Amino acid sequence: MIRPGLCSVTFRQLAPERVVELSAAAGLEVIEWGGDVHVPPGDPERAVEVAQTTADAGLAVCSYGSYFRSGADEQIAPILDSAAALGAGRVRIWAGRVDSADAAPAEYARIAARLRDAVAEAAERGIVLALEFHRRTLADTPAATLRLIADVPGLTTYWQPTVDAPDAVALAEYEALAAHTTAVHVFSWWPFDRRLRLDERESLWHPLFASAAAQPAPPRDALIEFVPDDDPALLAPEAATLRRWLTSAIP
Repeated sequence: MIRPGLCSVTFRQLAPERVVELSAAAGLEVIEWGGDVHVPPGDPERAVEVAQTTADAGLAVCSYGSYFRSGADEQIAPILDSAAALGAGRVRIWAGRVDSADAAPAEYARIAARLRDAVAEAAERGIVLALEFHRRTLADTPAATLRLIADVPGLTTYWQPTVDAPDAVALAEYEALAAHTTAVHVFSWWPFDRRLRLDERESLWHPLFASAAAQPAPPRDALIEFVPDDDPALLAPEAATLRRWLTSAIP
């Protein structure tokens, strides 16, 4: 039910062809292509090339990882152009640049209004927008994210462990957002931003995927994001760990 995949930003240093090769060899099914290096926004020709390379390897494009920050004058059309050329039905976006607790009411209202317009523009192309669940944005806690989702109909979210959150806290945060989560970023950082191998936080991920699989609408994708030392040789064993968790989570 949940597809194992990769965020291409994991290997920004590699060409898309190599990212595809590694993903296919690791037994992954989907790739989220990043808009910072591999598929720049507003370059649909490049997006078509990357989409074809992905499909030729038997993989699917699951989403487009954008850096749209919901600015008042920020255009989302070039991002949607690239997403459409990729064949991506979901675009990851960001809700501003400040923590929710630090946002003045006027700033919150401005960002929410921009998100409503962006969601409507994306929906016209059959594309869903999903928030990056991340500090220094208005989607930095479950409560703040749920507020935005309530204020912006059609908006969904990603989920990832809050930096330095213990397992129990991270699991509770996921449960709060599960009904609205369309993809999960999978990494094991502990403590703080020390990058571990995935199975070093099995106590978080194994129960999380069991919970995710039991949801009425499970997240569509579980995407590996970052590996220790950005080492391509680690993708295959990390993917094997992820696939084991997903298989064991199937009811």
